Amino acid sequence: MTISRRTVLSGSLLAGATLLAKRDADAQPAAPAPPPTSTPGPTTPPPATRGATTGRVIVPNGWTLPFKQRGDVKVFHLIAEPVKHEIAPGLEVIAWGYNGSTPGPLIEATEGDRVRIYVTNKLPEATSVHWHGIFLPNGMDGVAGLTQKAIGPNTTFRYEFVFDRAGTFMYHPHADEMTQIALGMMGMIVVHPRRPAASARRVRDYALFSHAWKVPIGSVRPDPLAMNDFNVLTFNSKAFPATQPMVAEVGDLVRLRFANLGPMDHHPLHIHGHAFELVATDGGPIPRSARFPETSMLVPVGTTRTVELVATLPGDWPLHCHMTHHTMNQMGHGAANLVGADVRGLDEKIGRAVPGYMTMGARGMSEMSHMQMEQPRNSISMVGGKGPHGIIDMGGMFTILKIRDKLPAGGGDPGWYTNPPGTQAREATTDELRGDGIDV
Repeated sequence: MTISRRTVLSGSLLAGATLLAKRDADAQPAAPAPPPTSTPGPTTPPPATRGATTGRVIVPNGWTLPFKQRGDVKVFHLIAEPVKHEIAPGLEVIAWGYNGSTPGPLIEATEGDRVRIYVTNKLPEATSVHWHGIFLPNGMDGVAGLTQKAIGPNTTFRYEFVFDRAGTFMYHPHADEMTQIALGMMGMIVVHPRRPAASARRVRDYALFSHAWKVPIGSVRPDPLAMNDFNVLTFNSKAFPATQPMVAEVGDLVRLRFANLGPMDHHPLHIHGHAFELVATDGGPIPRSARFPETSMLVPVGTTRTVELVATLPGDWPLHCHMTHHTMNQMGHGAANLVGADVRGLDEKIGRAVPGYMTMGARGMSEMSHMQMEQPRNSISMVGGKGPHGIIDMGGMFTILKIRDKLPAGGGDPGWYTNPPGTQAREATTDELRGDGIDV
């Protein structure tokens, strides 16, 4: 195979694995750069505690919006504004969101509640809020120019309506949607039934918002014009290893509420060790007679999907998108394919010009994560996370459901699972291979 110097440099650079990439990144302004003076900076500090909730739904890495009771009305306040956000350690972006976070806080209510939601715009352009999946008066639907005037900068609008049915819904702008949603302006709404069905099992209720971003290596600004090559995939705007695990005890009913407002990509979300059933969409509940078990659930753009499973097997079970590039952090989609290439002697030659140069990718990409190479500024290219048995070389839209016979007091992260003797894969012995007639 013939490899030009340009091809090798391009492949290694875009993989974020060489000191040449670091040198180029070092020439850029230090990140994160302050926003332009024409754009107001983040003004609302997000809550200090994440993954906690004042309601019934747990939002990993997120939070629930408080409200004030005014007579028979629940009053909420959303603030649309720039947000400084850490997707994972080593990657911080300036996004747009609500109340200091992306996604915005969960709005939680009960079927039949009358709500009044004030929306203050601290963005440099007009916005609106559409209550996705909610049936309400036309003038409250939140489509700028059609059902209302746009909410100009430094302006506050008032919405008021009744949540007339239970379900999992979303809120997002219907003004410059391409830019505003791409930069992180989205949030979930959970409306509980007024008379919930009785359950003999304890319910663990989780909300996960998926999103696809394009964050060029070394940049702090996501690219809202991207239509492909999304390189950062997130749950609740966090990429693994920063995704907060979910927990349950054996016998619990685990409800997972998925939402997707990514620009282009659907996500086949896959659970290990269990099967779940689709119980509801943003259109309404699924009759029991129409449900069937699945281990992967497609969540199309612009929808919510609510699934349920019974936690039966203890362990640390992955939950992730099954599009392989969606479980990698800042994958260099434009990198040259070096798998199987003969690169002997190349490091020495290029090393004369770039001291410390190391060609990566000829033996697969996992070495990028395992070797913990230096990264360009503000990037997490191919970075995975530490697991109990070594490096987990997945990233992006990947999280963990930790099931235990008994959780610690408070139900927090129980740490890594310890497999009972004889229940874990291991290296085969010579005697085992010989006894079973396996010739290696």
